[in-house]
Amino acid sequence: MTLRVLGVDPGLTRCGIGVVDIERNRRATMVAVGVVGTSAELTLDKRLLVIAQAIDEWLDLHTPDVVAVERVFSQMNVSTVMGVAQASGVVIAAAARRGIPVALHTPSEVKAAVTGSGTANKDAVTKLVTKILRLDAPPKPADAADALALALTHAWRAGSGLAANGGAGNGSLTPAQKAWADAEAKARRAR
Repeated sequence: MTLRVLGVDPGLTRCGIGVVDIERNRRATMVAVGVVGTSAELTLDKRLLVIAQAIDEWLDLHTPDVVAVERVFSQMNVSTVMGVAQASGVVIAAAARRGIPVALHTPSEVKAAVTGSGTANKDAVTKLVTKILRLDAPPKPADAADALALALTHAWRAGSGLAANGGAGNGSLTPAQKAWADAEAKARRAR
């Protein structure tokens, strides 16, 4: 059985979208990747409509089992947080209308899942997403790579046993899984 995850790196200017199929043995294959862009010259309602229409098309075309969205962090400036939150809401509502479960993952969880370090930079994430998915070239821009990383993170989490036990007491975790479990625990404490 294959799990299909649609990952979304939300944003008003650039909203990264990536679809990944994950096999039971954790082998990942990219299905599609892209970025929905909106102009800052458009009104907010029009920008959100562009994102909503694109997400609807992606959900209908790729029929994912789950949608993984980056969790908004308040450490950003307020205007950035608002735009990301608004774009996230559009994505979450579109999935909910179709009965597709939605999972939220913090940036540090994603970095830890993909690279083994919750503090990795965007270049490291992009490099490893390219390698994991066996791509000929890195996905561009970084928002596209981040969307694929979100999809990978969720799929690996769902199949890793971490969701069930938080990683506690499991000596068989890989270094990347352990770093990811630590990042997830840190994010929970920060809430």
